[in-house]
Amino acid sequence: MINKSIAVAISLILLGGCGKQLTDLNVNPNGVDPSNANVNIMLPGLLSKISGYYAELDNSVTSGVVQHMQEDGWFTAYNHYVWANRDWGNWYSTLRDNELMLSTAQAGGFPMHEGIGYVLRAFSFGNVTDLWGDAPYIEALSATKDIIKPKYDGQEVIYKGILEDLKKAAVIFKNNTNTGIIANNDLVYQGNINKWHRLANSLILRYAMRLSEKLPDLAKSYIQEVYAEGIYIESIANEASVQYLGNTSADSWYLAAQFDSEGSGFRRRKIAKPFIDKLLSSNDPRLTVWVAPVHCQWVEDYTLTVAVEPFVRKDGVPQSYVSLTDVQYLAEISTGAKFTRRYNPTLYGSKLDTGLYVGIPVGEIAPDSYNNNPTPGQVVENQHVSQLTSMYKANTGEYLKRRLATAAETLFILAEAAQRGWIGGNAETFYNDGVKLSLQAWGKESAYSTFIVDSNVKYNGSLQRIIEQKWIASWNCSVEAWMDFRRTGYPAIVAGPSSAEPVVPVRFIYGNNELLANEDNANEAIANLQETPYSNVRGRNSQWSKPWLLQGTNKPW
Repeated sequence: MINKSIAVAISLILLGGCGKQLTDLNVNPNGVDPSNANVNIMLPGLLSKISGYYAELDNSVTSGVVQHMQEDGWFTAYNHYVWANRDWGNWYSTLRDNELMLSTAQAGGFPMHEGIGYVLRAFSFGNVTDLWGDAPYIEALSATKDIIKPKYDGQEVIYKGILEDLKKAAVIFKNNTNTGIIANNDLVYQGNINKWHRLANSLILRYAMRLSEKLPDLAKSYIQEVYAEGIYIESIANEASVQYLGNTSADSWYLAAQFDSEGSGFRRRKIAKPFIDKLLSSNDPRLTVWVAPVHCQWVEDYTLTVAVEPFVRKDGVPQSYVSLTDVQYLAEISTGAKFTRRYNPTLYGSKLDTGLYVGIPVGEIAPDSYNNNPTPGQVVENQHVSQLTSMYKANTGEYLKRRLATAAETLFILAEAAQRGWIGGNAETFYNDGVKLSLQAWGKESAYSTFIVDSNVKYNGSLQRIIEQKWIASWNCSVEAWMDFRRTGYPAIVAGPSSAEPVVPVRFIYGNNELLANEDNANEAIANLQETPYSNVRGRNSQWSKPWLLQGTNKPW
């Protein structure tokens, strides 16, 4: 049996040379030779790549869009939505390789690999159309090699195709035939076909709910069918994720590579104030799993004769320095030391955040200076603002995963379906189970009975309450929170004062590769976008232009 890490390495070598441009999709001199294709060797590379692309979306952009986090260095794109054109070559390159695995599985009699191929195709195209809009679909994976400039298909066509692929996969998995699967090469479920069936159905729920505003009858029928079957991700044990092995920088938690002895890159990523305020408002037990206390807490003291003490206090005793490095602070705090700093609000002229957990307001002009940081810039950690907990500095760990679909997400979708009257289950029960499963996923299930009755958490019958908790539960897989915000307007995410536009973006900008190499088809897709008052700087191919899915919905703005 092939060792998992060896299998991943082999597949990455075989698949890594694939070209990036969509126009090269059907001509790939560096890819896998079809005559030598082996579904078991191809599978781990595909799973590693696709899960990695999805996780990197959270790291690179979407956690900033949904205001889970902000950055206090190199922050313009992340905090203010100043985005450049973004190519999708990684998705299409992998789609091509997945198509080879799929056709090889069909020809060779490997039904489970065929079903997985349908799931990966649906998942990949789902992200492409979610994030960009219209995209090459029917012609993109054509075996006809003279199609070098594939036609774009509308989102309606793509979403319907995604749901059909997932349904095909579910039918295959239902037969429970896992001929030829090597468990270690299945990085998600280790060859468990029932769990793949659950994933396929949970993704049907996801993409059907995407259509809740545009094609509600179709969405309802797919959701009812899955609910009636009763097979979906309903427990932590059945969640779809790929574990980081931590043996290379490419197979490690993405922030770990940005951490050195002084925490340079890691410390630039901070919790956003709206997110941390929401966690604090309900004493959310997940807070301490995700967020570290400030190194040095502000204390109001109206007796001070100066606005701000020029030193910090360790256990109440003044120290001779204003700030320590991140490493020095953590070393002393680990021994029980408590650092504070006093200020007089009257003399200072405004209030500072005296909390133990402090987030950065979204869209700050100078986030590196927030909360009177005495060392703005990139040299020393902001001692008065929270950073992520130490587990996010590691290469791998229990909670550091490339999450593809979670039990909490599935239960919140069912809660929404019940709240809409689409299924017969109890919305509150589904909602409560979604909250419980998210707590369990982060090791905090024991706090559920107290947490669920908090006035800011207890189910109140509204869609807003469901989506707000789903937003929190989507931590580290924030693409789903962005998609929910776009179609519902919840939670009420507001662009910051320095945002490039006063509203949150709704899509990625078509990339330069397509605009140059597939110009006519790309321009036709751009013409199908709905220009908005916020599209004016970039024109129609803007992050604020609405694709078909949002047109006519008045969502999210």
